[in-house]
Amino acid sequence: MNTSDILYGGGPIFDGQHLHQDAMARFCNGRLSGLSTATSPSSGGTYVDLAGDILSPGYLDLQVNGGDGIMLNAAPNPASLQRIAAAHRRLGAVEILPTLITDRPEKTKAAIAATLAAIENGVPGLAGLHLEGPHLAHSRKGAHDGALIRPMDQEDLELLLKAAAALPVLMVTLAPESVSLAQVRALHMAGVVLALGHTDASYEQALDYATAGVSCVTHLFNAMSQMGNRAPGLVGAALAGSDLHAGLIADGIHVHPATMKSAWAAKSAFARDSGQIYLVSDAMAPAGSDIREFELGGRRIVRQAGRLTLADGTLAGADLDLTTALRVLTTRCDIPLEEALTAAVATPRQVIGRWSQDSSAIGMKEQDFIRISKDLSSARPITDHP
Repeated sequence: MNTSDILYGGGPIFDGQHLHQDAMARFCNGRLSGLSTATSPSSGGTYVDLAGDILSPGYLDLQVNGGDGIMLNAAPNPASLQRIAAAHRRLGAVEILPTLITDRPEKTKAAIAATLAAIENGVPGLAGLHLEGPHLAHSRKGAHDGALIRPMDQEDLELLLKAAAALPVLMVTLAPESVSLAQVRALHMAGVVLALGHTDASYEQALDYATAGVSCVTHLFNAMSQMGNRAPGLVGAALAGSDLHAGLIADGIHVHPATMKSAWAAKSAFARDSGQIYLVSDAMAPAGSDIREFELGGRRIVRQAGRLTLADGTLAGADLDLTTALRVLTTRCDIPLEEALTAAVATPRQVIGRWSQDSSAIGMKEQDFIRISKDLSSARPITDHP
């Protein structure tokens, strides 16, 4: 070991696959070079005592609508993207997919252009872009503006195909009510990560769309057809051993802890190479800020007691970060920490093709690791000052 090496020990270390309780992580030339079973630092280099905290690759959040007091919909420009990404980095998400909620075509074009410009200018933390709508179902619109929901036409399709060719990652949430199987096949062939959401799709429709190229379900249980005794719905399709990955807002509000525990058991029962649960924050403007209210499309949204709601009580995104999601899963759903970390770190990277099933954090940059407090109350990149 040379003097440029940095060793982290004294706390659990997650390598992207396993949580090691008695190990040390060695970074050489700014990258993780390996883990050892040593319990005390050897001579040379710099030793960092985790004091019981957890060392982990940073989270990848695939559904982030805003942060630092602003919404992407309100200001789709590179400066806003930089602020949103920085706010989530402070919360432990070293990469995000900024997410545009259903809006007008010109706003979609602006969000695509802004994301491209921000990435080209080197804004850190942007993995690509997530478009949640506008091609959804009115019956499951949730907080989306129903007046802006519409079927996908040829111009929409061509815009998305062009964006997919330019962006590192383009994720699109859509509904069979507004998008045809042929359109899904075209998007899939272009490399778009496709998710079903805000839909009353039947079980059979969901499987047909999965065969055509859909790989995910957006915020499992919320704004979708539920599981019934004779009609399994989209929830049933996601949990029945399919290849569909499922995003989960694990705040204990959007989905009851008992329901999350049951869903986790269902997905975990199948092979690792089948679809799994990944954590999302569905964060809105308040993330990383102390604002108490904001607007979405001219509608007032209030932040109170961990909830974000419209005037009629409809949930409008989440007041959540992924460390809090880990705490909810481990303390209220009895999910092992290793599994919860996998859902925040490894599975999202697999969803967008960044990691394979057998990938680990070896070789990752030190700046992309986070230190999670042992009580799961906070997280920050290990290269950032507290």
